[in-house]
Amino acid sequence: MYIVQIASECAPVIKAGGLGDVVYGLSREMAIRGHTVEIILPKYDCMRYDQIWGLHEAYRDLMVPWCDGAIRCQVLCGWVLGQLCFFIEPQSQDQFFNRGVYYGCSDDNLRFAFFSKAALEFLLKTNKRPDVLHCHDWQTGLVPVMLYEMYQYSGMENQRVCYTIHNFKHQGIAGTELLWATGLNRAEYYFEYDRLQDNFNPFGLNFMKGGIVYSNYVTTVSPHHAWEAHHTEIGYGLGHTLHMHQHKFRGVLNGIDYDVWNPEADGYIPYSYTVEKLDIKAKNKRALRDRLLLSQDDEKPIVAFIGRLDEQKGVHLVHHAIYFTLGRGAQFVLLGSATESGINAHFWHEKNVLNDSPDCHLELGFNEELSHLIYAGADFIIVPSNYEPCGLTQMIGLRYGTVPIVRGVGGLVNTVFDRDYDEFHPLEERNGYMFYQSDNYALEFAIDRALGLWHGDPEGFKDLVIQGMKYDYSWNNPGQDYLAIYELIRHK
Repeated sequence: MYIVQIASECAPVIKAGGLGDVVYGLSREMAIRGHTVEIILPKYDCMRYDQIWGLHEAYRDLMVPWCDGAIRCQVLCGWVLGQLCFFIEPQSQDQFFNRGVYYGCSDDNLRFAFFSKAALEFLLKTNKRPDVLHCHDWQTGLVPVMLYEMYQYSGMENQRVCYTIHNFKHQGIAGTELLWATGLNRAEYYFEYDRLQDNFNPFGLNFMKGGIVYSNYVTTVSPHHAWEAHHTEIGYGLGHTLHMHQHKFRGVLNGIDYDVWNPEADGYIPYSYTVEKLDIKAKNKRALRDRLLLSQDDEKPIVAFIGRLDEQKGVHLVHHAIYFTLGRGAQFVLLGSATESGINAHFWHEKNVLNDSPDCHLELGFNEELSHLIYAGADFIIVPSNYEPCGLTQMIGLRYGTVPIVRGVGGLVNTVFDRDYDEFHPLEERNGYMFYQSDNYALEFAIDRALGLWHGDPEGFKDLVIQGMKYDYSWNNPGQDYLAIYELIRHK
């Protein structure tokens, strides 16, 4: 099968969050299975050029119709960790992707509308006819719209689209200028509730809604998050649209790269270990304490948090977890960066308060090497998110034998099964701890149960660790799921 991924990110060359990891991981999995995969991306001035091998010109003068004229583009080609990527570079005074940032500009809607148009134009002009276009998030929501309304009449009538939503919160809203710029025109046609009109803003066109309506299949990044988006406020206004298209909507759990996250061959940790040689993990715990100047006290477990410090990740619970853990005689390690100045200032204050504690270290920022060591050295990883479409932290924790303590939302529900209360898995298949409410008491009860097992039943804790390490959250299973979706839509 010939698959083209169209996205605004691909790790490690362009990465602002989990989207980049998914685009690369899924592409690699499909290539391993013998399929032809290409990735189309914007050429940002701030992307990691050192992660591209053999960058060269692939198409010199791609003229992309835009507004009342056309914008000339250069398309470059190179390999990112073995995956073939095309980078679209508009040569325009608008400098669409020469902003020093990936997102956050006032004209983001037009920037990515142009990218979507240019990606289709590139496929058309180079006579590339993939079986499936796999588009991601609001930035590429217009690809299936333009494919169905325009490009199918120019020789692309056989291409099918799978559209994956990673975050419902950001949907992409524009007005009539979008229709004029892209050549879709016909405002009265697209400003219909069953097409692009935003469900709550009659004067807005919604990119993500367009992706849902026009795609052949729609996915989000975990089964439980699909339910949340369909039936709760987590869909951010798109619940009814998902209901109207529920026959082609489901959740497919993301995977993690088991070559990158592998305690048996991780170059970032001092001591490699496996489920059969689990005792070696304790050496990484000592190394972590040395690195962070924590006391070497074998009577204390380490609870860790790794991730963004923002409202989505439940920062109020992260803050409470620090002091509750310390109060229970355990150690706490945090690695994270804040996205808002107020949250950043709050955690810098906490860092100064706790700076002399031999049982706590707050590392504000992000450090890839240190994240691996924390996963390998900690006993527990806490994920108290307000919402979590999929979540990678808990999967990585399980891979490293670090027991997750999570809130029961999104993909966390699909990957962590509470040792004490899960009704759907026998004890020998449970792998962590879960709480559902977003208050301090729920968090405390989960941490208490986890620390109680560590202190009171070391063999039971070891069994829980081993059970978690045996789960397969690689790209193998989601790869098979997506392959089945591709096969389904290409024969429609």
